[in-house]
Amino acid sequence: ATNTEEFGRFLAQNNLLNVATAPKVYRKYTTKKVFTMERLRGISMLDEETISKVTKDPEMGQQAIISALNIWTTSVMKMPWFHADVHAGNLLLLDDGRVGFIDFGIVGRVSEKTFKAVNELSVALSLGDYRGMAQALCNMGATDDKIDIDKFGHDLELVMRRIASVQPDMTIAEMQDGSVAGSLDFDESEVTNLLLELVDITEDNGLKLPREFGLLVKQSLYFDRYLKIL
Repeated sequence: ATNTEEFGRFLAQNNLLNVATAPKVYRKYTTKKVFTMERLRGISMLDEETISKVTKDPEMGQQAIISALNIWTTSVMKMPWFHADVHAGNLLLLDDGRVGFIDFGIVGRVSEKTFKAVNELSVALSLGDYRGMAQALCNMGATDDKIDIDKFGHDLELVMRRIASVQPDMTIAEMQDGSVAGSLDFDESEVTNLLLELVDITEDNGLKLPREFGLLVKQSLYFDRYLKIL
Protein backbone atom coordinates (compact mmCIF):
# COMPACT_ATOMS: atom_id res chain seq x y z
CA ALA A 1 0.00 0.00 0.00
CA THR A 2 2.79 2.42 0.92
CA ASN A 3 4.61 1.75 -2.36
CA THR A 4 1.43 2.44 -4.34
CA GLU A 5 0.92 5.75 -2.54
CA GLU A 6 4.56 6.75 -3.00
CA PHE A 7 4.38 6.08 -6.73
CA GLY A 8 1.23 8.18 -6.94
CA ARG A 9 3.03 11.06 -5.22
CA PHE A 10 5.96 10.65 -7.62
CA LEU A 11 3.57 11.02 -10.57
CA ALA A 12 1.96 14.12 -9.03
CA GLN A 13 5.26 15.79 -8.12
CA ASN A 14 6.55 15.31 -11.67
CA ASN A 15 3.33 16.49 -13.36
CA LEU A 16 2.72 13.07 -14.90
CA LEU A 17 -0.86 12.44 -13.79
CA ASN A 18 -2.11 13.50 -17.21
CA VAL A 19 -0.38 10.49 -18.80
CA ALA A 20 -0.29 7.88 -16.01
CA THR A 21 -1.74 6.97 -12.64
CA ALA A 22 -1.61 4.46 -9.81
CA PRO A 23 -4.66 3.31 -7.80
CA LYS A 24 -5.77 5.38 -4.83
CA VAL A 25 -5.38 3.42 -1.59
CA TYR A 26 -8.34 3.33 0.81
CA ARG A 27 -6.49 3.15 4.12
CA LYS A 28 -9.71 2.94 6.14
CA TYR A 29 -10.48 -0.43 4.55
CA THR A 30 -6.90 -1.71 4.31
CA THR A 31 -5.31 -4.07 6.83
CA LYS A 32 -2.28 -6.34 6.93
CA LYS A 33 -4.29 -9.00 5.10
CA VAL A 34 -6.68 -6.89 2.97
CA PHE A 35 -5.56 -4.25 0.45
CA THR A 36 -8.40 -2.00 -0.73
CA MET A 37 -7.74 0.37 -3.61
CA GLU A 38 -9.36 2.25 -6.45
CA ARG A 39 -10.45 0.25 -9.49
CA LEU A 40 -8.69 1.41 -12.64
CA ARG A 41 -10.88 0.92 -15.69
CA GLY A 42 -8.78 -0.33 -18.54
CA ILE A 43 -7.19 -3.39 -20.07
CA SER A 44 -3.79 -5.08 -20.04
CA MET A 45 -1.29 -3.64 -22.48
CA LEU A 46 -1.26 -6.94 -24.38
CA ASP A 47 -4.95 -7.82 -24.08
CA GLU A 48 -6.67 -8.77 -27.37
CA GLU A 49 -8.88 -5.67 -27.07
CA THR A 50 -5.82 -3.47 -26.76
CA ILE A 51 -4.31 -4.98 -29.88
CA SER A 52 -7.60 -4.36 -31.69
CA LYS A 53 -7.57 -0.68 -30.69
CA VAL A 54 -3.93 -0.33 -31.64
CA THR A 55 -4.62 -1.83 -35.05
CA LYS A 56 -7.02 1.05 -35.70
CA ASP A 57 -4.73 3.64 -34.12
CA PRO A 58 -1.12 2.34 -33.98
CA GLU A 59 0.17 5.63 -32.63
CA MET A 60 -1.98 5.23 -29.51
CA GLY A 61 -0.40 1.92 -28.55
CA GLN A 62 3.13 3.08 -29.31
CA GLN A 63 2.62 6.27 -27.31
CA ALA A 64 1.25 4.33 -24.33
CA ILE A 65 4.29 2.05 -24.22
CA ILE A 66 6.71 4.95 -24.71
CA SER A 67 4.97 6.88 -21.92
CA ALA A 68 5.17 3.86 -19.61
CA LEU A 69 8.86 3.36 -20.41
CA ASN A 70 9.72 7.03 -19.91
CA ILE A 71 7.84 7.19 -16.61
CA TRP A 72 9.41 3.97 -15.34
CA THR A 73 12.89 5.22 -16.30
CA THR A 74 12.26 8.55 -14.57
CA SER A 75 11.15 6.69 -11.44
CA VAL A 76 14.40 4.71 -11.45
CA MET A 77 16.34 7.98 -11.45
CA LYS A 78 14.21 9.97 -9.01
CA MET A 79 12.67 7.49 -6.56
CA PRO A 80 14.47 5.50 -3.84
CA TRP A 81 13.06 2.33 -5.44
CA PHE A 82 11.62 1.20 -8.80
CA HIS A 83 8.72 -1.01 -9.90
CA ALA A 84 10.42 -4.37 -10.48
CA ASP A 85 7.53 -6.34 -12.02
CA VAL A 86 6.25 -4.48 -15.10
CA HIS A 87 4.92 -7.51 -16.96
CA ALA A 88 1.84 -6.96 -19.14
CA GLY A 89 -0.64 -7.67 -16.34
CA ASN A 90 0.73 -4.79 -14.27
CA LEU A 91 0.52 -2.16 -17.02
CA LEU A 92 -2.94 -1.05 -18.10
CA LEU A 93 -4.16 1.03 -21.02
CA LEU A 94 -6.95 2.96 -19.31
CA ASP A 95 -10.22 4.04 -20.87
CA ASP A 96 -9.09 7.67 -20.72
CA GLY A 97 -5.88 6.87 -22.65
CA ARG A 98 -3.53 7.05 -19.69
CA VAL A 99 -1.22 4.27 -18.47
CA GLY A 100 -2.12 2.56 -15.20
CA PHE A 101 0.67 1.13 -13.03
CA ILE A 102 -0.47 -1.52 -10.54
CA ASP A 103 0.97 -4.16 -8.17
CA PHE A 104 3.98 -2.66 -6.38
CA GLY A 105 4.69 -5.81 -4.39
CA ILE A 106 8.12 -6.30 -5.98
CA VAL A 107 10.45 -3.29 -6.01
CA GLY A 108 14.19 -2.83 -6.45
CA ARG A 109 16.67 -0.30 -5.07
CA VAL A 110 19.67 0.92 -7.05
CA SER A 111 22.97 1.88 -5.41
CA GLU A 112 24.94 4.87 -6.73
CA LYS A 113 27.63 2.53 -8.09
CA THR A 114 25.08 0.42 -9.98
CA PHE A 115 23.24 3.47 -11.30
CA LYS A 116 26.47 4.96 -12.69
CA ALA A 117 27.38 1.65 -14.34
CA VAL A 118 23.86 1.29 -15.80
CA ASN A 119 24.24 4.70 -17.46
CA GLU A 120 27.57 3.58 -18.94
CA LEU A 121 25.95 0.35 -20.09
CA SER A 122 23.06 2.22 -21.75
CA VAL A 123 25.45 4.42 -23.73
CA ALA A 124 27.49 1.42 -24.86
CA LEU A 125 24.35 -0.50 -25.82
CA SER A 126 23.00 2.39 -27.91
CA LEU A 127 26.33 2.51 -29.77
CA GLY A 128 26.50 -1.26 -30.25
CA ASP A 129 29.76 -1.18 -28.29
CA TYR A 130 29.85 -4.64 -26.71
CA ARG A 131 33.33 -4.16 -25.28
CA GLY A 132 32.04 -1.00 -23.62
CA MET A 133 29.12 -2.99 -22.25
CA ALA A 134 31.55 -5.53 -20.81
CA GLN A 135 33.57 -2.78 -19.15
CA ALA A 136 30.42 -1.20 -17.66
CA LEU A 137 29.35 -4.55 -16.22
CA CYS A 138 32.82 -5.01 -14.72
CA ASN A 139 32.53 -1.58 -13.11
CA MET A 140 29.24 -2.68 -11.58
CA GLY A 141 30.05 -6.18 -10.39
CA ALA A 142 32.31 -7.79 -7.83
CA THR A 143 35.30 -9.88 -8.84
CA ASP A 144 38.68 -10.95 -7.53
CA ASP A 145 39.93 -12.03 -10.95
CA LYS A 146 41.21 -10.13 -13.96
CA ILE A 147 38.48 -10.11 -16.61
CA ASP A 148 39.21 -10.64 -20.30
CA ILE A 149 37.18 -7.66 -21.56
CA ASP A 150 37.43 -8.62 -25.25
CA LYS A 151 36.16 -12.18 -24.65
CA PHE A 152 33.42 -10.91 -22.32
CA GLY A 153 32.35 -8.38 -24.96
CA HIS A 154 32.18 -11.09 -27.63
CA ASP A 155 30.04 -13.31 -25.38
CA LEU A 156 27.69 -10.38 -24.70
CA GLU A 157 27.35 -9.68 -28.40
CA LEU A 158 26.15 -13.24 -29.05
CA VAL A 159 23.40 -13.12 -26.42
CA MET A 160 22.34 -9.56 -27.31
CA ARG A 161 21.88 -10.57 -30.94
CA ARG A 162 19.64 -13.43 -29.80
CA ILE A 163 17.61 -11.03 -27.70
CA ALA A 164 17.16 -8.70 -30.68
CA SER A 165 16.05 -11.57 -32.94
CA VAL A 166 13.25 -12.81 -30.68
CA GLN A 167 9.83 -12.33 -32.26
CA PRO A 168 6.40 -12.26 -30.60
CA ASP A 169 3.80 -14.97 -31.26
CA MET A 170 0.84 -13.98 -33.43
CA THR A 171 -2.60 -15.60 -33.30
CA ILE A 172 -5.31 -15.03 -35.92
CA ALA A 173 -8.89 -16.18 -35.36
CA GLU A 174 -12.19 -15.80 -37.21
CA MET A 175 -15.00 -14.39 -35.06
CA GLN A 176 -18.66 -15.46 -35.15
CA ASP A 177 -19.63 -12.38 -37.16
CA GLY A 178 -17.11 -13.28 -39.84
CA SER A 179 -14.54 -10.68 -38.85
CA VAL A 180 -10.94 -11.57 -38.18
CA ALA A 181 -9.26 -10.80 -34.85
CA GLY A 182 -5.60 -11.03 -34.04
CA SER A 183 -3.54 -11.02 -30.89
CA LEU A 184 0.16 -10.85 -30.15
CA ASP A 185 1.87 -12.28 -27.11
CA PHE A 186 5.17 -13.53 -25.77
CA ASP A 187 6.23 -16.22 -23.39
CA GLU A 188 7.19 -14.58 -20.10
CA SER A 189 9.54 -17.47 -19.34
CA GLU A 190 11.48 -16.51 -22.46
CA VAL A 191 12.27 -13.13 -20.91
CA THR A 192 13.49 -14.85 -17.76
CA ASN A 193 15.58 -17.31 -19.74
CA LEU A 194 17.28 -14.49 -21.65
CA LEU A 195 18.09 -12.78 -18.37
CA LEU A 196 19.46 -16.02 -16.91
CA GLU A 197 21.63 -16.49 -19.98
CA LEU A 198 23.04 -13.00 -19.51
CA VAL A 199 23.74 -13.74 -15.85
CA ASP A 200 25.43 -17.04 -16.80
CA ILE A 201 27.72 -15.22 -19.22
CA THR A 202 28.80 -12.72 -16.57
CA GLU A 203 29.47 -15.50 -14.07
CA ASP A 204 31.37 -17.57 -16.66
CA ASN A 205 33.61 -14.56 -17.12
CA GLY A 206 34.30 -14.38 -13.38
CA LEU A 207 31.90 -11.59 -12.48
CA LYS A 208 29.05 -11.45 -9.95
CA LEU A 209 26.41 -8.76 -10.57
CA PRO A 210 24.18 -7.16 -7.90
CA ARG A 211 20.59 -8.40 -7.62
CA GLU A 212 19.11 -5.01 -8.49
CA PHE A 213 20.82 -5.10 -11.88
CA GLY A 214 19.00 -8.32 -12.75
CA LEU A 215 15.69 -6.70 -11.81
CA LEU A 216 16.48 -3.64 -13.94
CA VAL A 217 17.44 -5.73 -16.97
CA LYS A 218 14.31 -7.87 -16.72
CA GLN A 219 12.07 -4.79 -16.76
CA SER A 220 14.00 -3.41 -19.74
CA LEU A 221 13.46 -6.69 -21.61
CA TYR A 222 9.73 -6.43 -20.91
CA PHE A 223 9.57 -2.97 -22.45
CA ASP A 224 11.67 -4.08 -25.42
CA ARG A 225 9.17 -6.84 -26.15
CA TYR A 226 6.16 -4.52 -25.74
CA LEU A 227 7.62 -2.14 -28.31
CA LYS A 228 8.08 -5.04 -30.74
CA ILE A 229 4.50 -6.21 -30.21
CA LEU A 230 2.75 -2.83 -30.38
